[in-house]
Amino acid sequence: MTRETPASTAEATRRYYETSDVDGFYAAVWGGEDIHTGIYADPRESIATASRRTVAHLAAKASGRLGAGGTVLDLGSGYGGAARYLADRFGCQVVALNISERQNQRHRETNAERGLAGLIDVVTGSFQQIPCPDGTFDVVWSQEALCHSGDRATVLTEAARVLKPDGRLLFTDVMAADDCPPETLRPVIARLGIEALATPGFYHEQLARLGLASAEFEDLTGHLLTHYLRLAEETAQHREDLVRVISPAYLDQLDDNLARWIDACRDGRLRWGVFAGQR
Repeated sequence: MTRETPASTAEATRRYYETSDVDGFYAAVWGGEDIHTGIYADPRESIATASRRTVAHLAAKASGRLGAGGTVLDLGSGYGGAARYLADRFGCQVVALNISERQNQRHRETNAERGLAGLIDVVTGSFQQIPCPDGTFDVVWSQEALCHSGDRATVLTEAARVLKPDGRLLFTDVMAADDCPPETLRPVIARLGIEALATPGFYHEQLARLGLASAEFEDLTGHLLTHYLRLAEETAQHREDLVRVISPAYLDQLDDNLARWIDACRDGRLRWGVFAGQR
């Protein structure tokens, strides 16, 4: 068995997001804008609406650090939905660091179409080594990206390094419950190319190690089940259309994997929510 390393995990993540099937799934089902877990006001509302609510919810925790002249680093920025929201809503400068050039190209094109290219710098690279000087950003932001890392402690150290004094670290992540044996989640996370998820306890320890003040975790795990139920429903409902952009074999694998995520949510093996800390 090949040992997981940060470099191998980063390469697995890049390959995962640059396949046409995965790209088609995120664009057609997840919305192609905000590809992360939603906060649902109603269990039947659209994935895109709930996902955008998550972005707004995190932005409210930035505690006044967003605005014209403010600087944000979005780690694992995907198609750039959060970066565009922040730039458009607050007028801040955003550096969007993401490992998939396929996603980044779409991100840049959409920024240009919406007149936001001057506020968002899309950078292809790994968050294991953030290509920015110490103390650069008012806010470091990430949504469900740390789960793809093979060395989350290093990513958080890098995130803290590039924060300005009094800067805010805000991130969401899909995690294992603290009392969940890692092996029980391996069939669930296998397609992500990682061996294990972090836990809330791990992140609490890391934020304390980095000396981030007022570190807190807002547990929003209940929305995770709703989110995966909605993904399964949308995939089933639009299957005939999806086969035009996603291979039938991948759709079959996706059906099985979404069912595993749903079971893990119902069994209490997963956690999801917002971490916030201050430099």
